Amino acid sequence: QSIEINRAPVLTLWGAVVAHRLGHDESAALTLGKAMAGLNAQSKGRRLGIFEPKQAQPGQRPAAEQRVEVCGRPVPVTQTDGGLRAVVKDEPIDPAAVERYLRAKFGPSLEAVRDAMTALAEAFAPDEFERVAYDLYEAFRPDIPAGKRGWGATGPLDLDRIRSLAPPR
Repeated sequence: QSIEINRAPVLTLWGAVVAHRLGHDESAALTLGKAMAGLNAQSKGRRLGIFEPKQAQPGQRPAAEQRVEVCGRPVPVTQTDGGLRAVVKDEPIDPAAVERYLRAKFGPSLEAVRDAMTALAEAFAPDEFERVAYDLYEAFRPDIPAGKRGWGATGPLDLDRIRSLAPPR
């Protein structure tokens, strides 16, 4: 089974699966996946010249002190009444909004994709998985054109490819 999709929601979902596998509850994991994918997109956009590099503003307060690493990227977090949440621009991300975003992007394929990603994550011991999580994403992410031509483009996400990356038991 294959679906046509942009890389951003794929990385968001994968980041959430990774964070959940590494011990975060579902709500925290959703926000961590969304923030990690957003940080990756900002970095790539600056590298491609789509976004201007950020300049620190005088009197700007520092970003969140606490960070959680997801797929090798430190994500700023805060504690809320609902638990740990990733933050963007000093605001906690709403896990329900991330779930709505994923449902809108993946449509009826969301559960099948999430199941394939979860099975892949569970095929590794947590310490090993943490080391290989981003490499696994690079192995299954949708194939799109390089550079600016690929920005926002869709490509095929092959669920059999995701499943095939699990080491034999």
